[in-house]
Amino acid sequence: MKNTVKVGIALGAGSARGWSHIGVLRALEKAGIKPQIVCGSSIGALVGAVYAHQDLDALEDWVLDLTWRKVLGFFDISFNGGFLKGAKLIAFLRENLLDKTIEDLALPFGAVATDLQSGREIWLREGRAADAVRASIALPGLFAPCELNGRLLVDGALVNPVPVSLCRAMGADFVIGVDLGSARAERHARGPRRDWTPNMIEVVAESISIMQVRIARSRLAGEPADVLIMPRLGDVGALEYHRAAESIKEGRSAAEMMLPQIKQLLGD
Repeated sequence: MKNTVKVGIALGAGSARGWSHIGVLRALEKAGIKPQIVCGSSIGALVGAVYAHQDLDALEDWVLDLTWRKVLGFFDISFNGGFLKGAKLIAFLRENLLDKTIEDLALPFGAVATDLQSGREIWLREGRAADAVRASIALPGLFAPCELNGRLLVDGALVNPVPVSLCRAMGADFVIGVDLGSARAERHARGPRRDWTPNMIEVVAESISIMQVRIARSRLAGEPADVLIMPRLGDVGALEYHRAAESIKEGRSAAEMMLPQIKQLLGD
């Protein structure tokens, strides 16, 4: 890699499919490609913050140990602004994975959230890393909004599902985007699943997923990444966080497929 090229990675939104980001980062590192700037939206912000903390091993160990019962254990029921408060998850992240401020992370990091009142895109680049993640993953209707710096913030996927623009604003010369919605769009195009009767939470999550795919297409058309990695995880449900092993494997495969193009463009 040319020393003068600053590589950034934009980790996209995608709920449970976001564990594939771990596989993507593993494949890039194995190939000697280490992003110097990390940005994320929604689940991409969670994985990105931990990566910038340089604690990806701990995150991978945790997600591979998740079962559906353990996932439910993080669901703290609330009917004030969202079905879940999110306090249990953030408390776990603060204690085990994200105990630093963004300024103290090993790599420059930025997360995307949405201002619920104005609809504006908000870039979170300072303060407690766990708070930025909590704001970025606040899926409307599922997680209660996060009050931060005088704003009510919700999921970054509503405005910028694959934050290439934030990566460039933070100084990246070459941006690798990871879009988790492409295969999802293919599944939607195939028609309805005959064996699926969604519950209320799944309806909310899948509806946001459909919207996210459309927004990502629009944003990436105007603000393209230099290389786009697209894990094919169309059959992984938005809330199936216990399916980490297959998501990570697919993320690794998708990244490996793009390595020749990345290396060529970087001049390796």
